[in-house]
Amino acid sequence: MRIRRFCTALAVVPLVASCAAQAVPEPTATQVPGYLAAADGALPPGGTVELQMPVDTGAAGGLDPQLADVAVSWQLMSLVYETLVTVGPDFEPLPGLAQRWETPSPTEYVFHLRPGVTFSNGRAMTAADVVGSVNRLLAGEGVWRTQIGPVESVTALDPATVRFKLSAPYTPFLSALANTPAAVLPMTEIENGSVDPAKTMLGTGPFVDTFHRQDVLWRFKRRPDYWAPGKPAVDAVNISIVPQEPTRIASLQNNSANLAVLGNVDAPQVLAGVRGVTVRAQSTTDFYYLMLNSNAPGGKFADPRVRTAINIAMDRAQIAEVATNGLGKPTGVTPVDLPDACDPATLPSATAGLDRARQLLAEAGVRDLKFVITAYATEPAPAVAQVIQQNLARIGIEVTIEQLDEGSWAGKVYGSVPAGFDAALSWFAGYAGAGMVAKWWNPEQAAFNLGFMKPNPELNRVIDKAATEPDGPNRAPVLRELCTAVDEDAQMIPLVTRPVLVGYRNDSVSPTVYATEGYGNAFRGLADFRLVGRP
Repeated sequence: MRIRRFCTALAVVPLVASCAAQAVPEPTATQVPGYLAAADGALPPGGTVELQMPVDTGAAGGLDPQLADVAVSWQLMSLVYETLVTVGPDFEPLPGLAQRWETPSPTEYVFHLRPGVTFSNGRAMTAADVVGSVNRLLAGEGVWRTQIGPVESVTALDPATVRFKLSAPYTPFLSALANTPAAVLPMTEIENGSVDPAKTMLGTGPFVDTFHRQDVLWRFKRRPDYWAPGKPAVDAVNISIVPQEPTRIASLQNNSANLAVLGNVDAPQVLAGVRGVTVRAQSTTDFYYLMLNSNAPGGKFADPRVRTAINIAMDRAQIAEVATNGLGKPTGVTPVDLPDACDPATLPSATAGLDRARQLLAEAGVRDLKFVITAYATEPAPAVAQVIQQNLARIGIEVTIEQLDEGSWAGKVYGSVPAGFDAALSWFAGYAGAGMVAKWWNPEQAAFNLGFMKPNPELNRVIDKAATEPDGPNRAPVLRELCTAVDEDAQMIPLVTRPVLVGYRNDSVSPTVYATEGYGNAFRGLADFRLVGRP
């Protein structure tokens, strides 16, 4: 059954004529391959850019980037903190705080630091900061210590050169170094106690934060001594936290926001024809997944046959078409747009058929199964949950949807061991390496999943194999094996990629936005933004 999406949430927005499909307006910003928009460098610098985003979880666990485990935190913290390498629009590793690097062997990396880099207190960054940051990350409780790989040692060869040794080859090592939790921290100040990174952000990045009120507003100002000439172009950035989608849309219409991150997949149609507004869909490697609590009350999902039946009933193509308006794509655990990712249409669940699902439920002795899916209210998650609800009705399972705000959702899903929810809907950042996110299917490494997942030794073996298999002809078969193992485990079921809609006033801002993102960071190009219409 086709499920209709609902436009009622946007009905209060002025100028909304209907939900009928309309042409998405073409952008007027400079077009560069790999980018949704590229800022016009001929525009004069200066001014304050006004942004809006739906949630603010950046300070929920403090401001320490090594403890940041959600993409929203990375998005905000990346304005202040930087990493040794970064990623380009095609996910290729690019120089960051490291100007260049060599790989003498599959387990050794030597980074040459960029000269002239300082923290925002004026102190020069050195190799000791890199070594101290990595050792602190590895000794800490942050989840990224798992993603960074089997680092055996990190050594300062001189004040501008750092050598990493790994205990085994790790294919996504550079991709893992590119994310905010691997940022280079001011270790002298942290170690002497003059800076508490949980309360104060002191980085090498283009901006300094000057004000933050949780769930309301962030203010940043430009660093005049930033190492990249001419960056950042704007003097200041204000980021308002606006949970209500209609309010963000209205802010674009009345030009009180230069750019807003949107979630409702109808936004391109809603804003079509609004003079001065451009809406573009950013593809991401992030993906939605369904969590089935193996510890659920009453043992609802303890039998793997029940989980497999639910997995079989998932119509990923329908979820992508209906819930994401065709902007998302069906995916397995290897995000579909990354090299060597598996084809979700070949997964065992995708080829089994609904009769097999019904047979598995009967063999498990399950009749009249009812359960609750806990989903957060941020669009388009509710629409994804609705399609799942109707998918499961086809095999006689009755689902109730519970919508919570992000904080309440996290408390219910991750707040206790064992977890007390039945099923939950969420999304993972897909990162820049096809085997990276699969690490979260091992609850012995991803302790945040211990409340609802049981370790699967065979799956863990395949996850580790995917992380070490080097690029080449054997990598795609290994990743297919990984996708199959995750599909058969079915404690967390990958569904569809998560599109991000970026709306901006093309008559007030010239932004830089990647066409595809892997770390949930629509503000990655903020240092290049220029305001339009300034003298």
